[in-house]
Amino acid sequence: MIKKCLFPAAGYGTRFLPATKATPKEMLPILTKPLIQYGVEEAMEAGIDQMAIVTGRGKRAIEDHFDISYELETQLKGNSKEELLKEIREVITKCTFSYTRQIEMKGLGHAILTGQTLIGNEPFAVILADDLCYNENSSVLAQMVEVYKKYQCCVVAIEEVAKEDTNKYGVIDGKLIDDSDNIYRVSTMVEKPEPKDAPSNLAIIGRYILTPDIFDIISQTKPGRGGEIQITDALMELAKVGKVIAYKFEGKRFDCGSVDGFVEATNFFYKKVC
Repeated sequence: MIKKCLFPAAGYGTRFLPATKATPKEMLPILTKPLIQYGVEEAMEAGIDQMAIVTGRGKRAIEDHFDISYELETQLKGNSKEELLKEIREVITKCTFSYTRQIEMKGLGHAILTGQTLIGNEPFAVILADDLCYNENSSVLAQMVEVYKKYQCCVVAIEEVAKEDTNKYGVIDGKLIDDSDNIYRVSTMVEKPEPKDAPSNLAIIGRYILTPDIFDIISQTKPGRGGEIQITDALMELAKVGKVIAYKFEGKRFDCGSVDGFVEATNFFYKKVC
C-alpha cells in the first residue's frame, strides 16, 4: 500500500561542520555505511522500493552513491574487496531513485511539499536519515506500515523523552486507543515547546506515514517556530479531525544529527559486528 518513501536531505548539517562543508550529513558513515543507506534499507524492509529524495546544493554525493560506479566495479572485479559492494548493489538493483531540489531551506514542512512532484497523489512514508532506528525483528517503518493499514490515516513515530528535552522535538498529546500496541489518537501537536508548555513527553521522531492531502495543507500553512514551515503545524490540522495516529515504536533510535548520538550509534553498531 505504501510504495514510496521521501527523504528530505537538503539541510546543511551545521552541527557537524567542518565535516559537512563539502559532504552531505546524510552521507556521514556509521561504520562503513552512510546514514541515508540505513534509511533506504529500512524502507525496503517495509516493502517500499521507490525512493524520492529532496536534495540541495552540494548533495551530489547522494545521487552518486545510489548509482553504478563502473570504474570502481572494474577495479574490484575478481578482487577480494568486490564483496564489499554487495549491499549497495542490491539496493541499487531493487529500488528506483528520483530526485528534486529544495532551492530554499524553509523547514521540514516545505521540504516535504517540495517532494510532491515525486510522490504524486498517494500515501507515502518519510524518513529523516539522521534519525537512525534499529530493531532486530521488524524495522520501525515496517511497524508503522502495519499501523497505517489498520487506521488509514497519517502516522507519526513517537518515543518518550526527558521533560527538559521537549524543546528539541514536536510533541504530541492524545488518547491511548490501543495500549497493547502503544497507539494514540493525536489531539494536540506542538513544535518544540518549552518543558513548562509541553503537553506530554511523547516526542515525534523522524518517521512519518502521510496521506496526500497533507500537501494542500502544507501549502496553506504559515511559517511557525523559527520562521519555518513546520510539518507539525500542518499535521495539527488533520489531528483536529482525528486523522493522525501516534505510534510508540519498538526499537532503538539514535539522534545522529548530534555528535553525541552519532558516536553512540557508531559504538552500538561496532559492538554488533565485533
